[in-house]
Amino acid sequence: MTGMVQMVAREVMDIRQASEYLGISGDTLYRYASEGFIPAFKLGNRWRFKKSLLDAWMDEKSGVKVVAPVTVASKQKKPVGRAR
Repeated sequence: MTGMVQMVAREVMDIRQASEYLGISGDTLYRYASEGFIPAFKLGNRWRFKKSLLDAWMDEKSGVKVVAPVTVASKQKKPVGRAR
């Protein structure tokens, strides 16, 4: 990956990372977290945000219906006969 900067959203983000991820200012995000409007938790005296919870919160607020993943039962293989 020469010359490419890759930004990967971490599962647990701080205010700066989460505000960039959500596209809002850090001050707004801090206020939302303090008021309990957005899912967040404190680690020590710092706010932290789980990406999966933010994604679920955005889906809920945007009215997106989350469909449960479909599980497909694997076909059972026939028993293999003994080698002769």
